[in-house]
Amino acid sequence: MDNQAEVREFLTSRRAKITPEQAGLPSGSRRRVPGLRRSEVAALADVSVEYYAKLERGNLAGVSPAVLDAVARALQLDDAERAHLLNLAQAADGSDALTRPRRRTAQWKAHRSLQWVLDAVTAGPAFVRNGRMDLLAGNPLARAFYDDVYATPGNQANLARFQFLDPASRRFYPDWDQAADIAVAILRTEAGRNPHDKDLHDLVGELSTRSNEFRTRWGAHNVRHHGTGTKRFHHTAVGDLTLAYEGLEMTAAPGLTLTIYTAEPASPSEEGLRLLASWSATLQTPAPHAGN
Repeated sequence: MDNQAEVREFLTSRRAKITPEQAGLPSGSRRRVPGLRRSEVAALADVSVEYYAKLERGNLAGVSPAVLDAVARALQLDDAERAHLLNLAQAADGSDALTRPRRRTAQWKAHRSLQWVLDAVTAGPAFVRNGRMDLLAGNPLARAFYDDVYATPGNQANLARFQFLDPASRRFYPDWDQAADIAVAILRTEAGRNPHDKDLHDLVGELSTRSNEFRTRWGAHNVRHHGTGTKRFHHTAVGDLTLAYEGLEMTAAPGLTLTIYTAEPASPSEEGLRLLASWSATLQTPAPHAGN
């Protein structure tokens, strides 16, 4: 696959983030570029300047794992960035075809046993999403929790569309900028892992056209592993919630993630989830079992 522009922009952006001091190099007084020079990265990776320049032009095809690891060390990539670099190299080689997730159709439905698992979670929202941030299945609390997302048909049950195109997201996410950074990093990670996903390309194109906030963040080429953490929300029915989350990759459905939100025991947020459960019982719309 021709992903040279993606490779070039990723490596350039990572090089710009590393200062000479962070790399243990003298800063000097006449630097014309942010971050490290190509020659400095080449020296740190123990490759020639010409060879590293070739890599930064986007030519990752045929590059050995040892060289990729050396470049990752030189650029001080974190685990998510290293994985992204490997995914870009696999795509350049065409070897990602062996591990590429099978394309899911619009008719994907949660197996009934999965829905039983989701419905068995009664203390917090539990839902399944894909790498494009489509909400595919959930328990009743997830439906109530994301009521704003489902309230606007144009969101298409997609958290990224809601984040950047729906004004309600500014209230739902008190830390909107942080949530926006996370959403784009998830999409950018998915683009590296599954570069042949046309639906993802279409989504990125739509958001880039309609949202300056998205377009700026997309150009930063930041990626992340989104497995665990804490977030703040403001729900119209129950107010402020501070929730911990765990995201679990689904072995039986590669590319999908099961996420569960929960609150600290005996906290106001736990009481808020109890109120949300009561409120959800009044909703007439059943919990979503499918879509994407």
